[in-house]
Amino acid sequence: LDVKKDWSDHALWWEKKKTWLLKTHWTLDKYGIQADAKLQFTPQHKLLRLQLPNMKYVKVKVNFSDRVFKAVSDICKTFNIRHPEELSLLRKPRDPSKKKKKKLDDQYEDDAFELEGPLITPGSGNIYSSPGLYSKTMTPTYDAHDGSPLSPTSAWFGDSALSEGNPGILAVSQPVTSPESLAKMYKPQALLDKAKINQGWLDSSRSLMEQEVKENEALLLRFKYYSFFDLNPKYDAIRINQLYEQSKWAILLEEIECTEEEMMMFAALQYHINKLSIMSSENHLNNSDKEVDEVDAALSDLEITLEGGKTSTILGDITSIPELADYIKVFKPKKLTLKGYKPYWCTFKDTSISCYKSREESNGTPAHQMNLRGCEVTPDVNISGQKFNIKLLIPVAEGMNEIWLRCDNETQYASWMAACRLASKGKTMADSSYGMEVQNILSFLKMQHLNPDPQLIPEQINTDINPECLVSPRYLKKYKNKQVRAGPLSWHR
Repeated sequence: LDVKKDWSDHALWWEKKKTWLLKTHWTLDKYGIQADAKLQFTPQHKLLRLQLPNMKYVKVKVNFSDRVFKAVSDICKTFNIRHPEELSLLRKPRDPSKKKKKKLDDQYEDDAFELEGPLITPGSGNIYSSPGLYSKTMTPTYDAHDGSPLSPTSAWFGDSALSEGNPGILAVSQPVTSPESLAKMYKPQALLDKAKINQGWLDSSRSLMEQEVKENEALLLRFKYYSFFDLNPKYDAIRINQLYEQSKWAILLEEIECTEEEMMMFAALQYHINKLSIMSSENHLNNSDKEVDEVDAALSDLEITLEGGKTSTILGDITSIPELADYIKVFKPKKLTLKGYKPYWCTFKDTSISCYKSREESNGTPAHQMNLRGCEVTPDVNISGQKFNIKLLIPVAEGMNEIWLRCDNETQYASWMAACRLASKGKTMADSSYGMEVQNILSFLKMQHLNPDPQLIPEQINTDINPECLVSPRYLKKYKNKQVRAGPLSWHR
């Protein structure tokens, strides 16, 4: 051809027999090719428009000569989704009631995110084929802002539209934007239409070209086999979110049957997830400037210290270990006992708790002393009942010694619970993770608070809940909007 180009990805395709001529050591005669046969010299990797379970489109390069099972495995490796055997590719169902459906589909696909680079070319030596991204023993990474597990995908998506420096749009649930966009999507009307959706699954043992899949054709990536193995939030942030998104859209588009109770419970789950997403984004915006200021101030103090000057802030003494001292109610459950909690003046030093009968006796010998290294710490909290208990199972020579600690309020509980958790791991309150642990416990308690004023519930329902985006149209027709709004909130509470 006298053209300087890398032809290593090209191969011969026999259109009549739907066969790739990949065995280069075979002769054309061995393939049964005659002089009148038409062969196509074409790249094996082609662009494919892929609709993910969250209804977002991405453009990926897929090997059209590989079997579908292998192609799905490479796609899942690209998006850091483990256990690709759970997923497969599906042809888009066509709505027979809309003749102009094709133009509508193209309009949605124009908003697709296109990932740059040779996404799935194993062995090419680029960052996308790094074995560390898909290793079963990969080390989890965490968000610097909120400490949540980060998918390794965000590290190599970079500043693309799929990550924007966060865990990635694929690992974050996006609420349904509007009922109008939901109404434009295809909904199967009868049981036959639902069955025809499953008719579009591609054969996993044949290649995409063999099944007449064209370049830039839109296919659906879906979970096909509902048997999920080893769901781990540290490694499967994208996988878990996409599984949730597929369930959500299957219910909203009435692709699967479910009872009224299941519908309302899942609507409450959607409402809860949407609220948490909004809260986390607001906290991130509020804390980002503060975190930057703290870093700048620390760097300024360090620079002044190195120059021999005095800093504007007093640096903390990292040689002293913080201690806790307060009245705590202690209970040692025994058989045939009727005694309840007894108040003690407790001091928490290093990894041990010392209990005194009163504050004045704290300089003497403690009545009880417990070393929490290696113990089991279990919370027992009831916000409405103002019960803040910590259950400790402390290993002793005779077995396990059970101790219950009761705190008076949330602040006291968070401080002591965080100290107990660190002590069980052999760490003290001087560890840098102690403050973050206390804040995480307080945030968790804040999430469990119920609305104290029942008069505010109707206003909250009207402003926060959009029933068209939480339940299927069949239930919207059956019940009034007010009843539908009240259902998810009751489940959420």
